[in-house]
Amino acid sequence: MPEPRRAGPTTTVTRAAAASAAAGCILAGAVAVTVAVVAGPGPGLTGYVSEAGVADSAYAPTYRIGVFALAAALLLLAAALPAALRAAAALLVLGGLATALSGVVTCSSGCPLPPFERATVADLVHGGASVAATAAVVFAMLAVVCSTGADRLLRRLAAGAAAVALPLAGAVGLAMLTVGRGSLVGGLERLLLAVAAAWGLATATALGLARGERQPGPDLTGRTPGKRPL
Repeated sequence: MPEPRRAGPTTTVTRAAAASAAAGCILAGAVAVTVAVVAGPGPGLTGYVSEAGVADSAYAPTYRIGVFALAAALLLLAAALPAALRAAAALLVLGGLATALSGVVTCSSGCPLPPFERATVADLVHGGASVAATAAVVFAMLAVVCSTGADRLLRRLAAGAAAVALPLAGAVGLAMLTVGRGSLVGGLERLLLAVAAAWGLATATALGLARGERQPGPDLTGRTPGKRPL
């Protein structure tokens, strides 16, 4: 079998920059969303995180900025992944687009969802986009775990995150269908989002550090290895 082609210096630098930018966007987005949820007029742990972004909330702009930063982070993380992780990258792109859609289409007060509440079209679009975004990130974790081309550290990070995220995602879905909006769903949702953000930050940091360490430096003659003298 032919050996896989290694990324050139330009590609390596670009991916390292994308990883660093993804880490920054995750931090900025998580802080903005947390501020909007904690300081906003929402019902605290008894409601959805998305309630911080309803139109009549003074912290809605802060919430949307955070959501768009997280959407950008997913797209940047997809660009930073090695070429062997195409499936995971595609899932992260899907997650980024769905996250952006959830920021564009806001839900009504209380973010009502069936089967216990009567929802508007905007509520359904926002809720569906949010669910799709979270699911895409969880499946991206699994894609990294199942890939033979993934770095050992990346697989360990994804395996640890997936081991926590999968049961949480199942519990959130089951609680939404059987209990509805309340402190149980609110708490589980926040835990799941925290795990997803932590995995994204850890993965982006690992990618950025690993590629930074692989950058060839000048030798004692002042020339960079791999480059021909002029």
